[in-house]
Amino acid sequence: MHYHIGFFAEQSAKGSEKSLYFCIMEKEIRKATQSEYPILVGVWERSVRATHHFLSEEDLQDIKRDMPLFYLPNVSLYVVESTDRVAGFIGLSGDMIEMLFVDSDCMGQGYGSELLSFAVAKGLCNVDVNEQNETALKFYQRKGFRVIGRDEFDSAGRPYPILHLSL
Repeated sequence: MHYHIGFFAEQSAKGSEKSLYFCIMEKEIRKATQSEYPILVGVWERSVRATHHFLSEEDLQDIKRDMPLFYLPNVSLYVVESTDRVAGFIGLSGDMIEMLFVDSDCMGQGYGSELLSFAVAKGLCNVDVNEQNETALKFYQRKGFRVIGRDEFDSAGRPYPILHLSL
């Protein structure tokens, strides 16, 4: 999938008028490969450090270690690319969006929305979110997801409550 989006401003020759133009940049979603796991773990870490301030450093390092061993191999992985690199990725399994992470310097540029639209178009309509990750919760709620349940602990038994969301 390719599409283009972006904006730029141009000042008139007189110098007093500014016009806003819609401009085009490429985004592509494609299947990820196992050889990209190190890149995905880097995207994951930068994203988590920007959004998961509640995670202890020890838990973050434990999860980082487990990402290429247990998490990434057990989902269908897709990446969204900017012009020169992986900007984010999504992991899908059954009817669940198991993970969606956007590199910290690519947040707010539509990559997460594009990945989510990709998953919803495939019929996936459920996602779990850390309760303390208010940014992610608001993102999914803006997209029409609603909270349908809550667990006190994450799947590894850590004290990070999980909200279950569905369209």
